[in-house]
Amino acid sequence: MKALAEQRAEHGIQYALLAVFVLGVRRRDPGTVANAVAAAIGAFLPDLAERAYSIELRPWQRMYVRSGMVTHAVGMLGPYDDVWWWDHLTHTHSSSILGGAVFAISRRRGRDPRPRVVAAVVCLGLLWETVEYAIHTAGNRLGFEPVLVSYGTKDTVLDLGFDLIGALLVLALGDRVLGDLEADA
Repeated sequence: MKALAEQRAEHGIQYALLAVFVLGVRRRDPGTVANAVAAAIGAFLPDLAERAYSIELRPWQRMYVRSGMVTHAVGMLGPYDDVWWWDHLTHTHSSSILGGAVFAISRRRGRDPRPRVVAAVVCLGLLWETVEYAIHTAGNRLGFEPVLVSYGTKDTVLDLGFDLIGALLVLALGDRVLGDLEADA
């Protein structure tokens, strides 16, 4: 049974994502709408992980994942363009979520998570940057506003660098903050 504070926090996340969605619709901004929908789906990842791996996440672990969804969605309302560090924050946060999942799964299977965390974060980071570039380019060529924006080579390199920082944080803190997910392998 979830504590009242956790339920309230979850409702806050849901309301925040709904607000981003509504603002995206009002602004007629397909990127914001798409990101709000994707973030709302992503907010269910902790529940899916608990069912799929027969684990119980701590409340802070669930909220860490869900807050990552909010930072991405809210970013589409302006912070990605107006707050110089927002993109760095979201890349570090997202890659630490991915890295944390890979870390926990690797530990549960009795494998060394270090190379797997780095490989997963780097490979998916490269895939994300490629998809972002392709969607941005296709939108521009076809004459519609792309739902993802590519800001050029410098931004791509910075994004991948902050992805790697997220992976390194997981490697540095993983045993301490994810050790509870190793049981019942």
